[in-house]
Amino acid sequence: MGEPTNIAVEVADGVARLRLDRPKAANALHEPMWFGLRDAIHELDADPSVRVVVISGNGKHFCSGIDVAMLGGLKETASDPSPGHGAEKLRRVILDLQDCLTAIERCRVPVIAAVHGVCLGAGLDLAAACDLRYATADASFVLKEVDMGLAADVGVLQRLPRIVGEGVTREMAYTCRPVSGTEAKQLRLVNGVYDDADALADGVAALAAELAAKPPLALRGSKYAITYARDHSVADGLDQIATWNSGALISADLQEAVTAYMEKRPGVYRD
Repeated sequence: MGEPTNIAVEVADGVARLRLDRPKAANALHEPMWFGLRDAIHELDADPSVRVVVISGNGKHFCSGIDVAMLGGLKETASDPSPGHGAEKLRRVILDLQDCLTAIERCRVPVIAAVHGVCLGAGLDLAAACDLRYATADASFVLKEVDMGLAADVGVLQRLPRIVGEGVTREMAYTCRPVSGTEAKQLRLVNGVYDDADALADGVAALAAELAAKPPLALRGSKYAITYARDHSVADGLDQIATWNSGALISADLQEAVTAYMEKRPGVYRD
């Protein structure tokens, strides 16, 4: 048997709850967690009964970033009598780690990050790859990499400017200062703030249940279109959504949504 992934997953009523489960290490991402996270997201994405994913951390913190021992191992990865060959090996590792978090963005269904305690380094990369973020008021978001002697390289510098703007991203990256959950809401880094971890869990659970009850094809199409439009021109985005809806607009979901609205009842949609 391989090393435990420390990724716990539960699925009920259309909602998948994915929990980072290394509480004694503040949910630092060691190698099995990186690849276990990608595998878990792939499995949930392939499960038609899953309509929403919620990612949280077990214990006192959401995620304290990449495991320090794993970070040290990257130096060994790059070790080679030929610096060019070593650099290529390290580049391939970095691209693979990037893909582990990009899997969240590729997932067809909305992914919500529920952040309490520390969300540091790669933990912030993970949260930035999610569709929605919610936090406790006393959560601490830290783009820590510069203080550790490196530039962040698994997604946060690419995604965060599109969430909070370039100026805020630069300040967070250069200063490495903690941003509380309350300030994160002001910066639009998070969509909402709760008083404590219990209130956060309850609030996110209610939101996830609400989203899980919506027409799933429409949610999936909206997620894909928003992500596509972020990286393309307006003209490209309009063409993409026209193509999507030419295949998905006339669906059982649309018929049921209209019927449910006319009959003043909740819609019931197939997985």
